[in-house]
Amino acid sequence: MLMRTDPFRELDRLTQQVFGTATRPAVMPMDAWREGDKFVVEFDLPGIKVEDVDLDVERNVLTVKAERPGSHGTDTEMIAAERPHGVFSRQLFLGDNLDTDRVQAEYDAGVLRLTIPVAEKAKPRKIKIANNAKGQAINS
Repeated sequence: MLMRTDPFRELDRLTQQVFGTATRPAVMPMDAWREGDKFVVEFDLPGIKVEDVDLDVERNVLTVKAERPGSHGTDTEMIAAERPHGVFSRQLFLGDNLDTDRVQAEYDAGVLRLTIPVAEKAKPRKIKIANNAKGQAINS
């Protein structure tokens, strides 16, 4: 098999692999949305075992770290290597209105799903108004 090499194409491929593109992020693409009183975030981690995923929260920064080992041995001659491997990390800065003590994580079929509830102090609530004329509280 004869393959023509283009050094600029290889540089472009490497740049896309490291930095990603607008339509295809490099690694660990994510979706995030709100469902009522909770936020949901999903990360795509295909080919990564659950024991190779590390999840930490420090202050309001949530860090997801994952490792995908190389799948080839030392005696292997690679023909194409487009799937990234190694250690990947992504950080999310969570607002003060989220309860970082109650983050739940599930992992299924290469998708890490985080559920982050809204903090009780950030939820809307009714405030009773005291009626000074009668000394009794009324609901607004």
